Amino acid sequence: MRPTTNLLLTLITISIFPFFTNGTLQPQHQHAHGGGCNPDERAALLSFKEGITSNNTNLLASWKGQDCCRWRGVSCCNQTGHVIKLHLRNPNVTLDAYGYDHACASASALFGEISPSLLSLKHLKHLDLSMNCLLGPNSQIPHLLGSMGNLRYLNLSGIPFTGRVPSHLGNLSKMQYLDLGQAGDYSDMYSMDITWLTKLPFLKFLGMSGVNLSGIADWPHTLNMIPPLRVIDLSYCLLDSANQSLLHLNLTKLEKLDLSWNFFKHSLGSGWFWKVTSLKYLHLEWNLLFGKFPDTLGNMTYLRVLDISYNGNPDMMMTGNIKKLCSLEILDLSGNRINGDIESLFVESLPQCTRKNLQKLDLSYNNFTGTLPNIVSDFSKLSILSLSNNNLVGPIPAQLGNLTCLTSLDLFWNHLNGSIPPELGALTTLTSLDLSMNDLTGSIPAELGNLRYLTALELWGNEITGSIPPQLGNLICLTSLDLSDNHLTGSIPAEVGKLTYLTSLDLSSNHLNGSVPTETGSLINLDFLDLSNNSFIGVITGEHFVNLTSLK
Repeated sequence: MRPTTNLLLTLITISIFPFFTNGTLQPQHQHAHGGGCNPDERAALLSFKEGITSNNTNLLASWKGQDCCRWRGVSCCNQTGHVIKLHLRNPNVTLDAYGYDHACASASALFGEISPSLLSLKHLKHLDLSMNCLLGPNSQIPHLLGSMGNLRYLNLSGIPFTGRVPSHLGNLSKMQYLDLGQAGDYSDMYSMDITWLTKLPFLKFLGMSGVNLSGIADWPHTLNMIPPLRVIDLSYCLLDSANQSLLHLNLTKLEKLDLSWNFFKHSLGSGWFWKVTSLKYLHLEWNLLFGKFPDTLGNMTYLRVLDISYNGNPDMMMTGNIKKLCSLEILDLSGNRINGDIESLFVESLPQCTRKNLQKLDLSYNNFTGTLPNIVSDFSKLSILSLSNNNLVGPIPAQLGNLTCLTSLDLFWNHLNGSIPPELGALTTLTSLDLSMNDLTGSIPAELGNLRYLTALELWGNEITGSIPPQLGNLICLTSLDLSDNHLTGSIPAEVGKLTYLTSLDLSSNHLNGSVPTETGSLINLDFLDLSNNSFIGVITGEHFVNLTSLK
């Protein structure tokens, strides 16, 4: 999943479905019906518990005693005492190195099976077992779920099921929220026919991320028969086209559409989704769409997130039809090798009305040329600005120091020259600064020592001279510091020893001299250290490394 964008997508899900997200894991209090829960339903829950073979976080530790309405994750109706909600989502999801979720690799997950005893919970409206490892004997979605006809909410996302998605889920005619997705990855689940979805006339949220739908050509027509839909996530579904013709659009309430990581190989402008003017979030990243934006893009005035990154589409020029998108908060066109002048883009292409709204602008891995204009400072709400891997020239505008909401500034691998503006020291919310692989000269401004929340400072591969300012020792949150491949002189300041969260320190290929300060021995979290190709003198002793037990 994409962390920054997904934060906003989480927010829209919460705003659309507050009924489903409140108070789901808290023990419930005594209910107005007189206390205690239905004995048959308590027995059903205990039978479900028996099917759990591993519960390392004691999620079910409170499941004892007579009143199951007080058990963690269980909610009962105040009037009747019937169990209406069972919310047992894994509270501590494990992410791998790529940011993907793997429920069965998580020590906090529930392991076991989804017991048929849940069929006795005939009043259950809300069932969330997501991000657990409840695969049962055959690792497939249990058919019994299709008989729980009172369900409005079913979340099985992140459970790595295999096999065919059961069409019996079409029996859940009251369903409003259905999530079978695999959290940003391909899975071994598949479906050859999703027409059963049309039997869910109240469906508002559909998540099937990672489910193989490659054999289904008319999927847009099926979804178009469910007018209440507000969120559709069909990312990683191996779909091969989205250029079907919809004569009449019924999806007039749709707010979020995620079709990323599929195999669309047709013109960008032919997509049916450009007709959905109600969209606020549109994700088309990692496809093979080509050609220009359609004129109809100008009608999508509610768009807050537009992500068409990594389609390898050099013709994706932003023309006048984007100027009406005044609600844009995230614009990501990275990885397309778009040609154009960066100043024209900021001055002419980007809507002037977004200058106070845009929070993320990612144009990295394109072929933009020219100098970065001073007008970039007008985008005062920017939190993320990434222009890396382009062909930008000229100096870094001092006016960037006015973007005080920035958390990430990435200008890596361009041809920027001149010195690093000391005004960047005013970006006190910055957590990542990457100016590496440019032609920057001059010294490292002492003002960078004001960036107290910085976790990564990357200045390698420039022509920077002078000494390492001792003020960098104030960056106590740093985990990565790379100043390699420059022309730095002088000694390593002892203040570097205060950067105790550093895991990577690279000062190689400079002209540093003097002795290596023993304070480097305080960097107890280092797993990478490179001081090679310098002119140090003196002896490296055990005092330097005795505490550096993580070095590889």
